[in-house]
Amino acid sequence: MDESPKLINIGLFGFGVVGQGVWKNIEKNRTTLEGRLGVRISISRIVVRDLTQKRSVVVPNDILTTDPDLILNDPEIDIVCELIGGTDLALKVTESALKKGKIVVTANKALICEHGEYLFDLAKSNGAQYFYEASVAGGIPIIKTIRESLVGNHFSLIFGILNGTSNYILTRMEREGSSFDSILVDARKLGYVEADEALDIDGIDAAHKVIILTYLAYGFWVKLKDITCEGIRLISQYDIEMACQLGYRIKLLGIISKDLSDESLTVRLHPALIPSTELIADVNEVYNGISVTGDVVGTTLFVGRGAGQDATSSSVISDISDAVSLLGNSNSTIQHASPISYFENQKGLKLRTQGELESRYYVRFDVRDEEGVLAEISNVFAGHHISFSTVNQKELEDNLALIMVTTHLINEASIIKACNEVEGLNVINKKPSFIRIFNPFEFLS
Repeated sequence: MDESPKLINIGLFGFGVVGQGVWKNIEKNRTTLEGRLGVRISISRIVVRDLTQKRSVVVPNDILTTDPDLILNDPEIDIVCELIGGTDLALKVTESALKKGKIVVTANKALICEHGEYLFDLAKSNGAQYFYEASVAGGIPIIKTIRESLVGNHFSLIFGILNGTSNYILTRMEREGSSFDSILVDARKLGYVEADEALDIDGIDAAHKVIILTYLAYGFWVKLKDITCEGIRLISQYDIEMACQLGYRIKLLGIISKDLSDESLTVRLHPALIPSTELIADVNEVYNGISVTGDVVGTTLFVGRGAGQDATSSSVISDISDAVSLLGNSNSTIQHASPISYFENQKGLKLRTQGELESRYYVRFDVRDEEGVLAEISNVFAGHHISFSTVNQKELEDNLALIMVTTHLINEASIIKACNEVEGLNVINKKPSFIRIFNPFEFLS
């Protein structure tokens, strides 16, 4: 007589949008999932903050609890899913689970960025595992792809659109000619914006993902405070229009590049003008896109929904499937692969500073509409050895005007100094703003 399939018990911490998505989609596809994995799956306990809160899915009342110890101290619970968010309670829960040798699955990018190095070491020292596929790019399996499918590669360039909210706003600004502020109102109504809007609008959410990808590809931890992190608040309709006129589109890009000549990394997150001929320039709305260039595979592009209940829960369930494999089920078709970076030997890398970055730039000056203004600005920039590639002017009301230029290749320290000096001119109405021009071909040629 055949033995019944092994039972795998799962405990969920947090039952918000993602947690309910995990429950819903496991129930929806239970027969297929259990057949593929060769086990029975049970979400046997869920820790919530409020037992009385109404939810979109119905679960047995007896598996809901407010007591974390009912999961952490239960030897029958094999996999812990941390879906709380934040870095306080989530850290305590993750620490406790890893110390007990449990497998932890997380979607918490902020926790990994702030405490990832410690938590991965904790997992190793306790024979535990820490899976984090859902922390980056929602439904795009980018972590598994880099860790497994592309394991034979050294990566020279990884870049992409990593925040669906910002991409949605920029797409509509270009398509409709509407202002940033008006589209942000719509994004709030559609539920695209985090409760803390700075996470989306100021680039923090996407920067967290860039940091995780840097660790994954290079085994190199960077801190948020040590990288360029800029959001889209200052992007105007004039910038969008001029970018299109020049053959570019503006996207919020996370960029990780490795300079083989001195073993240095550049890690940054900021708006950029990218040539409209690039495939990733056509990734619109709430979609994410990630380009990965390896020395063996060449350049590959991954596109998919970057957030949302189903996309993120799909990645959580993918990690649960890998966790099942690690628990020793011989019938599983999932192959074992460590969730920790394969590239931890690259300890000789150094992080380049913002001022060392070399790029071409788009710069916008809000000025008084007077004779000789362009000459004054040009003289200042020439003093910093910056030459203009293109110059465009636009008259505004009240004797004001815009001067929009693009530069030839120059280091960022020079651009910052030149803009600061121009700001002090009497003809300048507002602080100059610049956007980097990013052409992947220049990094790979």
